[in-house]
Amino acid sequence: MARPRRIVLLRHGESEGNVDESIYERVPDHALKLTERGREQAREAGAELREMFGVERVQVYVSPYTRARQTLGLLGLEPARIRVMEEPRLREQDWGNLQDLDDIREQRKARDAYGHFYYRLTQGESGADVYDRVGAFFETLHRNFLSPDYPPNVLLVCHGLMMRLFCMRWFHWTVEEFEALSNPDNGEMRTLLLGPDGRYTLDRPFDRWA
Repeated sequence: MARPRRIVLLRHGESEGNVDESIYERVPDHALKLTERGREQAREAGAELREMFGVERVQVYVSPYTRARQTLGLLGLEPARIRVMEEPRLREQDWGNLQDLDDIREQRKARDAYGHFYYRLTQGESGADVYDRVGAFFETLHRNFLSPDYPPNVLLVCHGLMMRLFCMRWFHWTVEEFEALSNPDNGEMRTLLLGPDGRYTLDRPFDRWA
């Protein structure tokens, strides 16, 4: 079993929805594009990743959302050293179709009060639903690890909530531990590092709610 030395989680760069909430009324969430700042964040993340990976091979799993795929395209990773798989289970938490701005704001308030893990968006998913998607993805991931030529690095280009839930599932965090943490900023990374004992540790913690 060829377990990777690193599993890197990268949040996409800043998107149009991060700077203009009203765009959710006109453009599907999955089709939102990076802003110029988001493109720069992706390029900066790429420089860090190229230094980290060096000449080693990388297995990439990317959310099918436009902003995630654009982020991947701007990382500047050497095509000959990466294998890319689009992975729908890494998509953003579904809000459901085009959205009403006032409803978005009310649901966010309700979710903050109720809890991000359990609160179910009216036409979409709860955090628990996304957690179940992560568990299904783990089955694919661990099956891929069985390949003797599996790359020593894994890169997931995905979303902030997905990153937290991935780590919650991997490290067996409780719901209370998950709820205490906040999403990383756009273009931020967290890395799971394989230790000599065969266990993974997180390179740095997620920020906690103030």
